[in-house]
Amino acid sequence: MKTKIFIFFIIGLFIYLIDIGLNPQENPKEIYISDQEVLSLVSAWESQVGRKPTDDEISRILNNLIEEEILYREALLLGLDQEDRIIKRRLAQKISFLKQETLIDKPSNKDLINFYDVNKDNYFVKPTFTFTHYFFSAENNSLVRSNNAFKDILAGSNNIEADPFFLGKNFVEKNTDEISRSFGKIFSLNFTKDITLNEWLGPFKSSFGHHIIKVNRTSSGYYPMITEVLNQVEIDLLAQKRDQAIKEYIATVKLEYKVYVNQNLEY
Repeated sequence: MKTKIFIFFIIGLFIYLIDIGLNPQENPKEIYISDQEVLSLVSAWESQVGRKPTDDEISRILNNLIEEEILYREALLLGLDQEDRIIKRRLAQKISFLKQETLIDKPSNKDLINFYDVNKDNYFVKPTFTFTHYFFSAENNSLVRSNNAFKDILAGSNNIEADPFFLGKNFVEKNTDEISRSFGKIFSLNFTKDITLNEWLGPFKSSFGHHIIKVNRTSSGYYPMITEVLNQVEIDLLAQKRDQAIKEYIATVKLEYKVYVNQNLEY
């Protein structure tokens, strides 16, 4: 019996030594830079700068890579990768990118048309407005002054004492989203109503005070032909497919994990 145990021990030791010989453990103080790493870095450099790097620049690229690898290994030896939210988030992003890159064939015309039909409202071109305005600052009794100015305009006066507006007096072909960003949501709501062209209207309240406006021109909103927005439709469809691929991947690998949470944890 002891002889058999000894024989098994010798065989196991022999297999272990062969494994070490065929798969030597990596020395943390030895760094091997693959051709692919160098080519990848040079390609990235070319994309950013717009030309091939010189010999000196390649030397700096390699030196930066080596220094980065040394610092990375030293950080691992010190255990700095443990419980670091930034590192965890970066690695999670990286595997997400890898899964997305494995995805995607170019969508067919049928796929693009179906996606556009389902999401047509996302591509609606909103109405635009070209208008001018008088501005009355909230810091200077805007409501009373704007009402008085509006009465003067109706009476035919052209001598209106208004305040300067930081974005100017005239606005050309702005949709309600752009108007909202410039003046505030409350003000932009006035453009969703029926607007009489070439007449002074108001006063209308904004985030900054009150305004009297004259709309000179409008354009109606419309749904564009798919050919007008084809590039954006393709970008949006691919983004949706990538997001779906990540969700499916996470749903699959979740089944392999057991998660334990302290139910008594107080927040």
